[in-house]
Amino acid sequence: MHRETFEDVAFRAGYLALLVFMLLPLLVVIVTSFSGSGRIAFPPDSFSLVWYGEFFESIRWLNAFTNSLIVGFGTALAATVLGVMGAFGQEIEDGSFGKLLAPLVLIPLLIPPVILGITLLMYFNEVGLRGSYASIVLAHTLWATPLVYFVMRSVFSRFDWQQLDAAHDLGAGPIRSFVQVVLPNVKHGIFVGALLAFIISLQEFVMALFLSTPNTETIPVLAWTEIRQALDPMVSVVSTFLILISVGAIVVAVIATNLEWLSKQLS
Repeated sequence: MHRETFEDVAFRAGYLALLVFMLLPLLVVIVTSFSGSGRIAFPPDSFSLVWYGEFFESIRWLNAFTNSLIVGFGTALAATVLGVMGAFGQEIEDGSFGKLLAPLVLIPLLIPPVILGITLLMYFNEVGLRGSYASIVLAHTLWATPLVYFVMRSVFSRFDWQQLDAAHDLGAGPIRSFVQVVLPNVKHGIFVGALLAFIISLQEFVMALFLSTPNTETIPVLAWTEIRQALDPMVSVVSTFLILISVGAIVVAVIATNLEWLSKQLS
């Protein structure tokens, strides 16, 4: 039997301490959302679901929640299409452009969101898209696409490209070979990339602050507006919903990838 060394125990203890340190603020937010008073306090003076009831009765919060979902799904769709196309194109392209694609994709992540927000605000104002869902979706896509791209690069690196060559040899065109040969083998990676894009969009605040209007404001923008006026447990309620959605998306992604691995082991 392998006996754990002091280094092993220290590593596990440090890893556990770091995990608790990272998760503790989330636990505090969730607990304070059940506060029965009109202020945020930890531990709460009393526990109640009154603020959850206030959330579901607030038209403004529900509209912001709906806006976040609309923008999130739009971002996931756009970023997934662009990320998959970019990664697939680089895999089949042997020229110099393929080598330059990865650094180019990283550029939006290296630019501060404030700069992106101001630049996009001026641009969308000129083309008449300021305050629209499309403007926020396009802004979030700048950040989400690189994540999808690098996820798909990893997925495509494990793909057997001889299958694609065989499909071409049998007379299948580019679209048919991609849909019938490539897509079934990388669908779980695409799903994970889309979930990451959705989570990024759900949490993004700075660019949405510049581009949204009262009709299109997302949950983070409205939460920031409300915090400036009063710090009540409603902010914790909204944060709890965002945490649960993000954790749920991660759990779904983990289950999807594990099911793919299990199906390959059984086949």
